[in-house]
Amino acid sequence: MPALPVDLTIGELARRSAVATSALRFYESRGLIASERTAGGQRRYARPTLRRVAFIQAAQRVGLSLDEIATALHTLPDRRTPTKADWALLSRSWRALLRSRIDELETLQTRLTSCIGCGCLSLKTCGLLNAGDRAAERGSGARYLLGDMPEDG
Repeated sequence: MPALPVDLTIGELARRSAVATSALRFYESRGLIASERTAGGQRRYARPTLRRVAFIQAAQRVGLSLDEIATALHTLPDRRTPTKADWALLSRSWRALLRSRIDELETLQTRLTSCIGCGCLSLKTCGLLNAGDRAAERGSGARYLLGDMPEDG
């Protein structure tokens, strides 16, 4: 495969990253990646943008929001490939967030398994019963699955 040029067209970036051009334009509109324009108005991306796009894809796979990804990317250089030290710093900043997400998923898995596996099939005796929508006072979402405990009695 021939060496890549220093700057890539949107089509070249899309082919190399396996990301649609529409997604690349969206990433750019959100400030996740940046391009420069030629005299004719065509986008040109610095070659390190390939790594930024790969990073965005990996971060989305682990459940990070685009806002979280944008915050992280703003700590990295735009026109050079991030160094090992750049990535290490970024990785350390996410440890607590990822640990928290893992804990949430494990709790959800345990609660769903026990609920689905209990066999009662009855909302009258279910331990997750929410009569009168008492959980709504605690906020939106499935409060008991998110870790809130139902009141006794």
